[in-house]
Amino acid sequence: MPMSRRALAAAAVTALVLPLSACGSSDDGGGTTDAAGKVEGDITFETWNLRANFKDYFEGLIADFEKKYPGTHVKWIDQPAEGYADKISADAAGGTLPDVVNVSPDLAAPLAEAGLAMDLDKAAAPYKSEYLPGAWAGHQVPGLPGTYAFPWYLNTGPLFYNKALFRQAGLDADKPPKTYDELFADALQLAQKSGGKVATLANVPTIEDFGRYGSALMNKDGTGFAFNDAKGVELLTKYKQLYDAKALDPQALTATPESTGKKFLTGAVAMNPGSALDLDNFKKQAPSLYKNIGITDQITSTGHANMYVMGLMVNSRTKHAPAAVAFAHYVTDAEHQMSFAKKVAIFPSTAGSLDDPYFTKEDGTDETRVRVAAAKSLKNAVNYTPVLFSEQMKNALRNEVAKALQGKQSPKDALDNAVKACDQLLRQQG
Repeated sequence: MPMSRRALAAAAVTALVLPLSACGSSDDGGGTTDAAGKVEGDITFETWNLRANFKDYFEGLIADFEKKYPGTHVKWIDQPAEGYADKISADAAGGTLPDVVNVSPDLAAPLAEAGLAMDLDKAAAPYKSEYLPGAWAGHQVPGLPGTYAFPWYLNTGPLFYNKALFRQAGLDADKPPKTYDELFADALQLAQKSGGKVATLANVPTIEDFGRYGSALMNKDGTGFAFNDAKGVELLTKYKQLYDAKALDPQALTATPESTGKKFLTGAVAMNPGSALDLDNFKKQAPSLYKNIGITDQITSTGHANMYVMGLMVNSRTKHAPAAVAFAHYVTDAEHQMSFAKKVAIFPSTAGSLDDPYFTKEDGTDETRVRVAAAKSLKNAVNYTPVLFSEQMKNALRNEVAKALQGKQSPKDALDNAVKACDQLLRQQG
């Protein structure tokens, strides 16, 4: 995938439906191949569109691994971003899945259900403590015991806010909202003081918002969705109030990242997620905004920000389990994650790495301001997007949310209908 902060976040959050023909064929979930034994043999390592920008890095990493473990040989395969899910599906069905595979949680889930993803809680238990708890849990699958990929790199983004707009509304520009209750109160005041000309938000609530608000999202056994619980209905009811008061941008129902970015740039929206790339854009196109820019954490009522996580899955049917597990761990250990993070705007998933001065010390640059803010929130972040939540499900939720905001149905009915549609899609996946 393209290796910019924006593209990484987009790639990580995009749910790719994997129509694996073997889905559900295993009764016990992912494989439990014994990874103990001598690290030796030939293994294959598949990545997701990384060769173009990081050929030297990965070739060096592989050479170092082979030197550390004589008798091993790693064949690196890099697939283009387009069609990656289909390629994995075809390899899984044909028995040609590589030994170590770059996956996002939604790609790992059907492989785990089919018994093709090694359960690392069993095969690599000693390594678990090396990773952030939220990152290790990122490749767990509801209804299955175990963890099905080593966490690799993480991404997240802080929120930007316009301090001038906050001051004009009589709000403390140095105390931006941290929880949803604070956000809703500030948003209503901003809309009222501006006569409806300034919205605080430009996007409708997504599945991550329901998670950050405290909704259960799914039932415990992973057989159905549960974001129509009391917390979910409460959140959507609040958003309906914002929409009616013009505290939520009237065009939020059809918003895109580009359109919301322009609204924030022109002062029509007071808060918006972004990256260091956006700060540079503000400096050039909107100097007055740049001078008044504030950076704060994601809004959450749970105390945990949202993270996007990529991982390395080990094929449970590998003929060289010790080598495959050792290599997946080698790529994702603290040393190699730190070296990779300094080449591209991502964050390591290893415990303690985010305490490195690289992620804690500002040097006056925009890139560092955003990196430090994002790294701070990642230490106890979680991946709120259910691993089973597909792009079709996102669309179903968005459509029902739109009807509720427009007053065509109640928030409760909207979420009931969304859960019903998503549950039906979930059954079709299985």
